[in-house]
Amino acid sequence: MKPQVSIPALLSLNGGFVDTVSFLGLQGLFAAHVTGNFVTLAATLVSGTHGVIAKLLALPEFIVVVIAARVLGAALRARGLPALQLLLVAKVVFLLAFFVLAVALGPFPNSDAPAALLTGFAGIAGMAVQNAVQRVHYSTLPPTTLMTGNTTQAALDAVDLFHGDGDLTTTRARFGRTVRSIAWFAAGCGLAAALYYWIGFWSLAVPVIVGAASAIIGKD
Repeated sequence: MKPQVSIPALLSLNGGFVDTVSFLGLQGLFAAHVTGNFVTLAATLVSGTHGVIAKLLALPEFIVVVIAARVLGAALRARGLPALQLLLVAKVVFLLAFFVLAVALGPFPNSDAPAALLTGFAGIAGMAVQNAVQRVHYSTLPPTTLMTGNTTQAALDAVDLFHGDGDLTTTRARFGRTVRSIAWFAAGCGLAAALYYWIGFWSLAVPVIVGAASAIIGKD
């Protein structure tokens, strides 16, 4: 399998997996989905449950890490170093921290407690790096964490293919890539839900392994 095909698939799998476990284990916190955190923050404020601080801080942390990844990537490229591979390694380090902290400190009845915040921030950092990598290195491919846009694009392409509108070769190729991204993300969600029910936060070993695989094959 070519890296430009396999790495986005692995990223999509991880996107669904990490988001699902963080949602289940940290009271509705999405590690990779900023929009979702806006919604769950509003719900938390209305219901009076825990998680307000975590969701409020998720956005600025996400932004800071994305900016840092962008700056670091540019610096690595300027020095002739493999920016993509090293950024993927950085993501794995964050996901490993997420895994270790979750297993050591969880479960988290209050996701605003310091231990829960630290754990959640590690997961958010990992997925922020992934989002930055996808935008910079795979900008022509479907997003690996934003399935609303992917689903919209797939539906539009399906209509165009059915009616024979536009450049059908380009549309067919984009449709295939988009559907695969959705399928891998959904597989990550389903696998995460099953494993979290069975072994809890130990399930986070999976995205660490998947992330390591993507880092090994990742090349600029």
